[in-house]
Amino acid sequence: MTLLKIILILVGLVFIIFGYLIYFKEKYNLINGFESDFKYGRKTESYAKKVGLTEFIIGIVVTVIK
Repeated sequence: MTLLKIILILVGLVFIIFGYLIYFKEKYNLINGFESDFKYGRKTESYAKKVGLTEFIIGIVVTVIK
């Protein structure tokens, strides 16, 4: 049970860090293929913001659930 808690905390922290970097620091290169899709107009900056916010929220939820 302790191992599961440690894994959940680590996964949650990773999601929080990636979500923070994407949403707040605008490091969109962390999203696979985003730069090329953005260049050709297939994805927008609002898409990247949604992905970042989603990861951030999921990370918080996973970390709190432990």
